[in-house]
Amino acid sequence: MTHEAGWAHAPGALNGPSWLRAPGDVNALVPQLWSATAEKRDGELHIGGLAVPALVADVNTPAYVLDEDDFRGRARAFRDAFAGYDVYYAGKAFLSVAVAKWVAEEGLSLDVCSDGELTVAERAGVDPARIGYHGNNKSLTALRRAVAMGVGRIVVDSFHEVERVAGIAAETGLPVRVMVRVTAGVEAHTHEYIATAHEDQKFGFSISSGDAFEAVRRLHEAPGVELLGLHSHIGSQIFDSAGFEVAARRVLALHARVRDELGVVMPEMDLGGGFGIAYTTQDDPADPVTLAKELTGIVEHECRALGLEVPRLSIEPGRAIVGPSMCTVYTVGTVKKVTLDGGASRTYVSVDGGMSDNIRTALYDADYSATLANRSSDAPPVLSRVVGIHCEAGDVVVKDEFIPADIRPGDLLAVPATGAYCRSMASNYNHALRPPVVAVKDGQARVIVRRETVEDLLATDIG
Repeated sequence: MTHEAGWAHAPGALNGPSWLRAPGDVNALVPQLWSATAEKRDGELHIGGLAVPALVADVNTPAYVLDEDDFRGRARAFRDAFAGYDVYYAGKAFLSVAVAKWVAEEGLSLDVCSDGELTVAERAGVDPARIGYHGNNKSLTALRRAVAMGVGRIVVDSFHEVERVAGIAAETGLPVRVMVRVTAGVEAHTHEYIATAHEDQKFGFSISSGDAFEAVRRLHEAPGVELLGLHSHIGSQIFDSAGFEVAARRVLALHARVRDELGVVMPEMDLGGGFGIAYTTQDDPADPVTLAKELTGIVEHECRALGLEVPRLSIEPGRAIVGPSMCTVYTVGTVKKVTLDGGASRTYVSVDGGMSDNIRTALYDADYSATLANRSSDAPPVLSRVVGIHCEAGDVVVKDEFIPADIRPGDLLAVPATGAYCRSMASNYNHALRPPVVAVKDGQARVIVRRETVEDLLATDIG
């Protein structure tokens, strides 16, 4: 049962979720939640061979800490497991010039969905032919720029975009390579805001209504437009392949219809991304090898049934690469035990960040974990809620976590798996300054995105 004031006030909320258990050792890390180099040494969290307390002493908190070896390792794991595919890193999860360079160096392509992300890719020197350009409302100016750069594919999302790319091809004489974003009518088992293949939402062309076929027909007939294939994305933070199976069946059926009625064999198909990661102990994501085996098997089976050649496939992991590679480090400011009628109580641990650097808990009801990062503790674990500095009751970073009972002001708390969407969706709410991103590798640290300053904050305020 929910409460009109939100999940934090629902009956039983003080008891914590049923899956959360008190740890045997409150100082220990849960390995699957952390990047590959994360470890505890005498209670101190170390990442990339560096002690986190010393690291943040140089850059202050809150700070995002990005494990470069872990990021590169996950990128290679998808590249190798999906050999024969085109693997596009979904830049919307987190993108910077340094990260775009890592993506290219590890042999991945890059998916962008705004002119700003395209600019980052250009500044990083990413080969335009390995860039895919997404978005449901790409302007004519942005499309012209993408075509002039020579991006490898533009994912067309509406009939207005069909007209725009056809017009650009005609006026410039440049090749315009496109895929058609389709909605397969799949209800992915995820939050409704990140489920993107059901019919009633803003992305793509509906297969069932016939719009997808009509978009393909118009693009095929447009001079100078090269039709690559269909693109389907069923959502985010998905843990099983059932949704992909249904989507592939419907998308490949459209491939077959295009072949039969238009005489066009589209050479490519994009299965999207959305592969889940472990935020807490309740999450059990599949590894890239398993995902590749399952998705390839699904597509091959459906192609055999339809008499189709297997198209060249592509995927778009973003969260699955960068999500576990980054954590956020905060400093505790206050600790408050709140006792309610009937004697129930909750410990509130307030940190120096919040919904301005991680909106996902408030926006998606997302779950996170946390650990004491600067020392070991002999105190028993106490069920706590980690909250931020903002003037919102919903400013929650970690809804429920067992934290040592002696947590105190000045302690450091680290929240794992914050690489995807936390910095990308960060804001200046309450005029907060967005935190830096510090990359660590082999005992060395470098700031790849600096902390905002008051001057940055006020630069656009012209009074």
